Amino acid sequence: MSENAMTIDYVMEKASGPHFSGLRFDGILSSPPPSSSPGPSTNLTADPHAAKQPFVIGVSGGTASGKTTVCDMIIQQLHDHRVVLVNQDSFYRGLTAEESERVHDYNFDHPDAFDTEQLLDCIQKLKNGQSVQVPIYDFKTHRRKSDSFRQVNASDVIILEGILVFHDQHVRNLMNMKIFVDTDADARLARRIRRDTVERGRDINSVLEMYAKFVKPAFDDFVHPSKKYADVIIPQGGENHVAIDLIVQHIRTKLGQHGLCKIYPNVYVIQSTFQIRGMHTLIRDREISKHDFVFYSDRLIRLVVEHGLGHLPFTEKQIITPTGSVYTGVDFCKKLCAVSIVRSGESMETALRACCKGIKIGKILIHRVGDNGKQLIYEKLPKDISERHVLLLDPVLATGNSANQAIELLIQKGVPEAHIIFLNLISAPEGIHCVSKRFPSLKIVTSEIDVALNEEFRVIPGMGEFGDRYFGTDD
Repeated sequence: MSENAMTIDYVMEKASGPHFSGLRFDGILSSPPPSSSPGPSTNLTADPHAAKQPFVIGVSGGTASGKTTVCDMIIQQLHDHRVVLVNQDSFYRGLTAEESERVHDYNFDHPDAFDTEQLLDCIQKLKNGQSVQVPIYDFKTHRRKSDSFRQVNASDVIILEGILVFHDQHVRNLMNMKIFVDTDADARLARRIRRDTVERGRDINSVLEMYAKFVKPAFDDFVHPSKKYADVIIPQGGENHVAIDLIVQHIRTKLGQHGLCKIYPNVYVIQSTFQIRGMHTLIRDREISKHDFVFYSDRLIRLVVEHGLGHLPFTEKQIITPTGSVYTGVDFCKKLCAVSIVRSGESMETALRACCKGIKIGKILIHRVGDNGKQLIYEKLPKDISERHVLLLDPVLATGNSANQAIELLIQKGVPEAHIIFLNLISAPEGIHCVSKRFPSLKIVTSEIDVALNEEFRVIPGMGEFGDRYFGTDD
C-alpha cells in the first residue's frame, strides 16, 4: 500500500505518447491528406485540428516515498481547478470476507491487489472530457465505501500517482510524462511506520511484519524495475522544493498553452519533445556562444516553418513511381511568399529558403517612435502579393502591436486575412490575445508560449533581443 508524493528536476517536456503537454499540452496533429481514387484534382486544405486531451502525469515510487505530499503541494501552488489528482490507492480491490479474516497474509503491494481495468476506464474517461466517480477506499476495513465516491471532473492536467502506476503498459500509455520519486529505503520505512500507526490504526509489529513479508519484496520485484520507464527521476521526495517549483512552472506553462489554444483555434503550438525543449534551453541561455545560438535557432525556426507549411492548401496529384505504380499524393501550394518583419524576422529567412526553394520574400520595417505608439513603416512586397498565401516572419511575438501593424498592411495590399500564417519561435500570451482578437482568421504557429510580459514589455522568461543575439550586435 502506498503513501505517495513527487518532485522534479528536469528538462521537462517529454512528449511521450499522443501529445502536450505540456503540456502536453499540446501538440496539435495535422491530419494527412486523404488518399483517394483516381479522378479530377480537388483542392485540399490541411486542417491540423485535433482534440486537445488533458496532459497526464504519472508519479510512481516506493511506499511512503512522499508522492502524495508533493502532489498536494503542487496543486496548492497552482491555485487552479484545472489540475486533478487521482490516487491508485482508490482502486484497491475490496477484500472478501475470507480475505479479511486472513488480512495479514494478503499482499497489498502486488499488482493483483488493484482493479487496473477500472483505473484505466477512469483515466480514459477523464482524457475524453468526462467526469468520473472515483471509489473511496477505507484502509481500516480494507473495503471500498459503498455509499460515497469522490467526484473528479475533467481537467487540463491529471496527476496519477501510486506505487505501481508504471507497472501496467496500458496505464503507462495514457501518460504524457512519467516521474519516479526516488527516496532512501530507511526514510521510507520510517515514514511508513509513522503513517500506518497514526493514520491507519495499526501496531508497529504488524507494520514491520507486513513490510518484511510483502512491501520490500514487492518493491524489489515490481516498483523498482518500473523506474526504467520514468522520463524523470527525482530524489528526496517532498523535500526537493526546487523540483516542486520546476514542475509547477512547467504545468503553468502547459495550462497557459492549453487555455489559449482552446480560446483561439487559430493558434498552433508545435508538438514539444526533449529535442525541442533542449534547443530552447540552449538559445535562452545568456552564456551561449553566438555560433551555437544561430545554429540551434536555425534548427528551431526550420521546425516552425515546416509546421506552418502544413497549414497551406494542397492540390491532389498522381504520379508514377519507379516501380510503375500509381501514387496519389499532393502538390505544394504554388502561390506562396514570405514577409519578414525587419530586422529580427530576417533571421528566419535562411531556414525558410531551405524548405521553399526560390521563395519570394518581402520586407516590412516597423519602427516605434517614443512611447506614444506611433510607428513608421517601410515596405517592399511582391507586386502580386494579394494572390499569394503569406508566411509572416518574426521570431518573437511580444505585445502584438508591431505584428498587428504588419498584418494590417498586408490586408490593405489585398491579402485575405485567412491567407496569412504568422510564424514565430516564442509567443507571449498578451501578444496572442492582441493578434488573435483582431485577426481571428489568421493562423499563428509557434514553438512555445511563454509566461507573460514584464513591466518593460519584454517576454518572460524569453530570450532577450533576438535580432541582436542572432546578428551579433549585442556586444
